[in-house]
Amino acid sequence: MSTFDQTVEEINHRRVNRSKRPARRNIVVIGIIIIIALLAAGLFYYQTTRFNSQITINDTKVGGLTADQAIKKLKTSVLKNRVFVGEQQIFDGKDTQMGFTEEDLPRVKKLLKSQWTFFPSSKETNYSLIPQKADQYRSQTMKKEVEEKLLSMNKSLKAPIDASAKLEQGEIVISNSIDGEQYDITGLLKDYAEQKYTSDIHLKPVFLQPIKADSPIIKEEEKTLQDLLGRTVDYNVQGKVYTLNASELIKNAFVTKEMNVTITMSDIKNKIAEINSAQSTLNKNFSFKTHSGSVISVKGKGYGWALDVGKETTQVQQAFEKGEKSIPASNIYGNGWSNEGIGYETTTNNGIGDTYAEVSIAEQRIWIYKKGKLVLTTHVVTGKHSTGEDTSPGVWYILYKRTQYTLKGTAVGKGDYAVKVDYWAPFTNSGQGFHDASWRTNWSGNAYLTAGSGGCVNTPPSIMKTVYENLSTYDPVVIY
Repeated sequence: MSTFDQTVEEINHRRVNRSKRPARRNIVVIGIIIIIALLAAGLFYYQTTRFNSQITINDTKVGGLTADQAIKKLKTSVLKNRVFVGEQQIFDGKDTQMGFTEEDLPRVKKLLKSQWTFFPSSKETNYSLIPQKADQYRSQTMKKEVEEKLLSMNKSLKAPIDASAKLEQGEIVISNSIDGEQYDITGLLKDYAEQKYTSDIHLKPVFLQPIKADSPIIKEEEKTLQDLLGRTVDYNVQGKVYTLNASELIKNAFVTKEMNVTITMSDIKNKIAEINSAQSTLNKNFSFKTHSGSVISVKGKGYGWALDVGKETTQVQQAFEKGEKSIPASNIYGNGWSNEGIGYETTTNNGIGDTYAEVSIAEQRIWIYKKGKLVLTTHVVTGKHSTGEDTSPGVWYILYKRTQYTLKGTAVGKGDYAVKVDYWAPFTNSGQGFHDASWRTNWSGNAYLTAGSGGCVNTPPSIMKTVYENLSTYDPVVIY
């Protein structure tokens, strides 16, 4: 073989070898691709079936676990049930099982799917998952115990003091608020209800806040007190009206949470006492014009009235507090049969009126007037003077009336007695009154001195019926 032929053969051999090299490289590349694909598929499968490394559910680590493995672990997980407010642990409840069951597996799988990343992730994520059949201990029993604990803690903590608008010595004064240390239990329990289902419950400290001096509430209180000072009450006593001014009488007051006024100090009682002193007739002397035209002074005894100053003060104070414009006096008392005040409705004839009975001990006679007119007069015999059983002078009133009545009592020197009368009209609580006396024979003008009654006004039987018919319950009886 010539040199040329050898050269050509070598060249062809080299060409064949060069054509085989790319085929080998292709096989390697394909192999690498297959390996990478297998690894990627394995990684993808792993990532889709297992949680990332730093994943927790309710503080329970489930990193690297499948959903089945995770639910198995959650089934045995325990809640420590500790409660913290800020950094302070305030409650350590009993341990409880989380309560997961196979019914919760679909939800765990859903979390697994939601946390998926193509490449493994070390991002820390804690998911909160409440079991389908969660124990009610935490949401009910434990919540109540935490509330009781907070209430107990608050008792030893300084309470906040609200700003307030008050009336002090007639002036409106606004005090500043003062912060306290007590917890806002409502706010903390709201936070508690929103906490995740983990062993430790961390509540952000929330404190009760006082009402500030510049708040709308205080401004409304101030306006309410200003309104109070502008109020007046027309106080009607026996038809006479007294205009009472809050600005003059009310010293101290405050406004309740319901925006109602409460008066704590005032001069109302002094004012009512002043009015009572000027108008009441109880135990006072009545100016009385007798049948003869002379004017005398007669002490009020059973007849007369007065204001119950204490009760009237309360009534007027409440009228100011409620904003009432006018009120009548309504708490009246006296020396009546049941402590009633008699004569309040009467203003004429110096409070005695124009219908009354007049008894003159000196003249031993009575006069009965109705509507200002004399309807009858008769001689009588009053109480026995020599034994001190005189008929009691004063202004009295007819307590009640009875017919066919038995009088019982004790007479000086005679002991107990019981006599029947046809008509009886008492005027004193002690038992003095008008009645017929069929047993009496001495009707002389001076019979009362040594042969008078036991205190009653003996009236001739022949006229007693007319006397009885012209007397009415509550009619004044003036004895002098």
